[in-house]
Amino acid sequence: MTLNTYIYKGDFCVMSMHLFFEFLNAAVGTMAFALLFQVPKQYYVNCGIIGGCGWLCYKLLLSGCGLFASTFFAHVIVVFLSRLSAVFRHCPVTVFLIAGIFPLVPGAGIYWTAYYVVTDQLAKASARGFLTLKIAVAIVLCILFTAACSLNDKPDTASLGLSV
Repeated sequence: MTLNTYIYKGDFCVMSMHLFFEFLNAAVGTMAFALLFQVPKQYYVNCGIIGGCGWLCYKLLLSGCGLFASTFFAHVIVVFLSRLSAVFRHCPVTVFLIAGIFPLVPGAGIYWTAYYVVTDQLAKASARGFLTLKIAVAIVLCILFTAACSLNDKPDTASLGLSV
């Protein structure tokens, strides 16, 4: 069910519980991926919270913003929380970022694109592949834009050949 369906029915409690369980599922899935990715144990909870928050943002924005925008803004949340956790936990941001984007990666889209190509349904393959490509572009743009807005206020002018 979509978010609008719950709001129109007036079942705020049902919507809240549904979103809470989706948050928990995303958090547990992210922690499981962190385990497979050999993230140190002390970071599992941070990874789970980041992945769950990203999924929750995605689900809340999906009905109002569309697929591309909700994916972009959910990844903004994931990148921001990953950078925050990296600063506070004194470790590389990739520990949290790679595990945190796990619930939002379009794995099913890639699978269905390949399936439609193999079964010679090229119209469906191109439609699904283009949708998956748009999601992947949203992920890449988000990571690039938020990396450009770094927590470091001073740019490295020496590497650019500039002198201050």
